[in-house]
Amino acid sequence: MTIDVKRPLPPTRQTLVQLVGAGPGDPELLTIKALRAIESADAVVYDRLVSREILAHIPASAKSIDVGKTPGFHPVSQDEINRILIALARNGGRIVRLKGGDPFMFGRGGEEAIALAAAGVPYEVIPGITSAQGCAASLKIPLTHRDLATGVRFLTGHRREDVELDFDWPGLVDSATTLVIYMGLANIGEIAKNLLAHGRDAKTPVLAVSRATRADETRLVSCLSNIARDVGGAGLQAPTLFIIGEVAGIATAMHRVLAQADTFKVHGDACVAAE
Repeated sequence: MTIDVKRPLPPTRQTLVQLVGAGPGDPELLTIKALRAIESADAVVYDRLVSREILAHIPASAKSIDVGKTPGFHPVSQDEINRILIALARNGGRIVRLKGGDPFMFGRGGEEAIALAAAGVPYEVIPGITSAQGCAASLKIPLTHRDLATGVRFLTGHRREDVELDFDWPGLVDSATTLVIYMGLANIGEIAKNLLAHGRDAKTPVLAVSRATRADETRLVSCLSNIARDVGGAGLQAPTLFIIGEVAGIATAMHRVLAQADTFKVHGDACVAAE
C-alpha cells in the first residue's frame, strides 16, 4: 500500500479510523464490536501489548503495522504514529488503531484522537476492558467494597522521558481508596516510599500482577513496606499492574485458603509485621 499524506480524504462513509481497545490480553475478553472492527480492517496499527491470539484475527489482506514500545525503547514516536494513522486515512478504507486495554486509559488514545480531529479524519472509539478490570476479575477481588474501599484511583507509574513522579501523595494515603498503578514496575520502590512517607500504613496489602489474564500470568502478594524488595526477587515481567489497598487483602486470604489446592498460584505473602 502506497501512502500519500497529501491526498484528500475519500468520502467519509468509506474512510474511518477506529481506536480500538483490545482488552488485557485474554482474547475471550475482546468485545464483539472490537472483534468486528479488527476482522473488517484494511489496515491495523497495533501495540506490543496486544496478544498474538487477538492479532490472529487481522485479515490476511490487511496491512499490519507494529508500532509497539518497550520500556526505554520507543522505535516509533507518538508523533510518527499520529502521522501513520492520518496517512493511512488519506488512502481510504477502515483503519484500526489497536491498543491493549482501553485506548483512553494510559494508552495515548486521547493524543491520537486530537491529531485525527485536527486533520479532519473521521474516527470512532471502541472501548476495551482495562487492565485493572482484567486483574480484578482474574484475582476474583473487587476494586471497591462498601466495607473496605469507597473509591479507586488509576495512576501511571511511568512518566514521559522518565521525569519524576509528581503525584498528589497526601491525597493517595486514604485507606478507603484503592490505588491501581499501571506501568509501575520500574518505579514501585519510589511509589511505596512516598506513600509510606505521607502516612499510608506499612501493612497495606499490595498485589502485583504480571501479564494479567494470559496463560503466563504471575501474581505476587505483598504489603507496602515489602513490595519493592519482593518485586525485585520475583522476576516479574512487564506489563505489571499493582493494586494497593485493603481490597487486596481479600486475595491474600484466598491465597492462604487455596494454596494447598494449588488453585491460586502466587509468589510471596502479605506482611506478618511491618518492616
